[in-house]
Order: sequence, then structure tokens, then C-alpha cells
Amino acid sequence: MEDSQPLQARLRHCTDCSPGTSRRGFLLGALGSAALAACSTPGTSQPPAMALGAGRRIDVHHHASPPAWLAVARQRGIDGLAINWSVEKSLADMDRGGVQASVVSITTPGVVFQDMDVAAGRRLARECNEWQAQLVRDHPGRFGFFAALPMRDTEGSLAEIAYALDVLKADGIGLLTSYGDKWLGDPSYFPIMEELNRRKAVVYTHPTAANCCGNLQANVQPVMIEFGTDTTRTIASVLFNGNARRFRDIRWIFSHAGGTMPFLVERFVRNPILVPSSAALFPEGVLPELRRFYYDTAQTANPSAMSALTRIIPTSQIVFGTDYPYRTAFDHVKGLREAGTFDAAALAMIERTTALSLLPRFRG
Repeated sequence: MEDSQPLQARLRHCTDCSPGTSRRGFLLGALGSAALAACSTPGTSQPPAMALGAGRRIDVHHHASPPAWLAVARQRGIDGLAINWSVEKSLADMDRGGVQASVVSITTPGVVFQDMDVAAGRRLARECNEWQAQLVRDHPGRFGFFAALPMRDTEGSLAEIAYALDVLKADGIGLLTSYGDKWLGDPSYFPIMEELNRRKAVVYTHPTAANCCGNLQANVQPVMIEFGTDTTRTIASVLFNGNARRFRDIRWIFSHAGGTMPFLVERFVRNPILVPSSAALFPEGVLPELRRFYYDTAQTANPSAMSALTRIIPTSQIVFGTDYPYRTAFDHVKGLREAGTFDAAALAMIERTTALSLLPRFRG
């Protein structure tokens, strides 16, 4: 059960959360042009790369488009930016943004399709993972990859974990936040989570729109609201179904600053009061569990999002992500600096140091 300490006190800035934050700095950043600048789109003119850590950043949220995946996705109207992806464009964007290395993953809708049989699903995951591994071999030091799994197929997923991590040397596993009507804390995924926990795997998550919420409003795309919401739902699922407590060695990365979780944190920390049966999962409260996870900066490198995240999450748990090709690396380098939230030491931690602790491939 949550303790009686006031929520505001429990959410106060810890000394390692945001070393450069001040109320005045935040207000000036929010009222100035920083928020608009952080929302620039690919193709925006780009000044010289920021000096701090230039050429040494590690991007954990960078998409690539394996041909086998494209062949399936094209039949389902996948976004043109993903179709037009190329390694040359990726490397050019990384160089403009001072990114040493990017860990690639497959964007929504991933490799799990409702109309695909088990054998085809296994084959698609394998072909995509082998292609990503070849990309890494072809460009040493510039790429890593998060392997895809056929998540509705437990046996196939367990086999692919072994192959991807042991043979292909993947840097971790990339999952969507939900599959159909199941989020990642669902007990049906416990055998997969048990193996990922045994391996102390890094598990990167990418949002999608759940079955319930794909086309709720004609003029509002799911990426606008549902992706952040689905990230929040899967964080809640991992916490309140006991996944986080049971599988403590999984190192979770949640995209887009945790979705709407920072705004809803009061609801999260009070859930054991509303659902007493869950209290045993949180002997020290919900907040310490949220602070164990990692959160990337993709599409959230702005004063509002970073201020909210750093009020509850230490800087040591934030990693650099860009969502390329949907946004650029430079967008995020510039946005993080204009957010008014981080000093030089914090930026170095976000853009490189923390990622190195998760991704030994790039330590050399």
C-alpha cells in the first residue's frame, strides 16, 4: 500500500533527476520558441551540429524497413516514410545529428498480423531479424538492433529469442505495446517474459493502436492520441498484473517519455488503494517501480514533456530516441537543449552514458 507521505513530496525533484532545471528556465522555454522548434519536420534546415557529445550519441528509437516486412506491410497501406527508408538516408540523418550509432527496430504494425498463420509469422520474424543483423554487420559501429518476435506464438517466440540473442547477437528484443486485445503484462505472455527475465534482456517497446481504438475519429490519427495511451496501458499492465515484480531483471524501455503516464502518475501511485489486492506487488509503492524503467525522448524533446517526465523519473533512466524516419535526430538534439530541463552532464547521460550501460556493443 502507498505510504501516507503527500504525493507532491514523493514526486519532488531528486538530485539526479534534472540538474539544470529551474522554474524560471522552464517558463522561459515554454513561453519562447523552443516548443515550436522541437516540432520541426524532416527537411528543416539544420545549423551546425551541437558541440556537446557531437558524433557520440546513441539513438535507441530508430526504425528500419526490412524488405520481407515491407512486402507484407505494403499490402496493408503502411506509411510512405517507412516505405522510402534507406540505409543511406539513415546514416545521413545520424551524421547531421551527431549520432554515432542507432539501434534499429521495426515500427508498427510490427511482424504480427491477424491473418497470418503460425508458420508465416515465424518466417517473417526470422527474415526480418536476419536482415537487421546483416545491416549491423555491414556497418560496424553504426547500428545495433532489437529483434522482433511472433508474440501470439509462444513456442515460436521462445525459439526466436534464442536465435536472435545467441546467434544473431541482437541488442535486445523489440515489442509492440499491445497485440490485439492483450498488453505486455498479460499472463499469456508470462512464459516469454520468464525467458527474457532469465536472460536479463533489454526489451524496447513501441506503441501501436489496440483493437479497441484504431479508428475512433476520422480526422485524428492513432499516432496523435492512441500511441501514447497504449504505452500507458502497457506500463500499467506490466505493473498491475505482477509482471514487473515477477520479472525484475527485464530492462524495459518505454517510448515517447512513457506516453501519458507522467500526467497520470497520481492515478498510478493510488491504484493499490483502489485495488487492494494489488498492494502486495508494491511493498515500497508504485513510484519506485516506475523509476526502474527506462524512457526514451522520441517525439517528446520539448519543455512540457521533459519537465513532466523528470518530475518523477531520474535522468539516469532517460535515453535518447528520435523515431527516425518520422522525425530527425537534429530535431531531438536541438529540442533537448531548448527544453530548459537539462545541463551538460544530464545531456551526456541521456544521449550516451545510460545507453552504454544497456548496449555493450557500443562500449568499445
